[in-house]
Amino acid sequence: MDVAKSRVFWTDLCQDERYQGHWVALEGVRYDSGVPVDGQVVDVDEDLAALCSRVQTADHVCCAILFCDDNSSGIRRARVG
Repeated sequence: MDVAKSRVFWTDLCQDERYQGHWVALEGVRYDSGVPVDGQVVDVDEDLAALCSRVQTADHVCCAILFCDDNSSGIRRARVG
């Protein structure tokens, strides 16, 4: 799957069918009251373990990994790095 190369709004990602139901690795995430606002997409995958492995191998530091759904709450999240 092609990933965005520039900053994107989290709500836009969650409404995009290409990302829904996938784990998304973001760098430079900006939060508002604990909810993601925007960031730069690094990678995306349905399989959290596979995504984490690729992110670690690619030496991305300070990546947030969030589950993308149409709720856009950002509640389910994991951190790598």
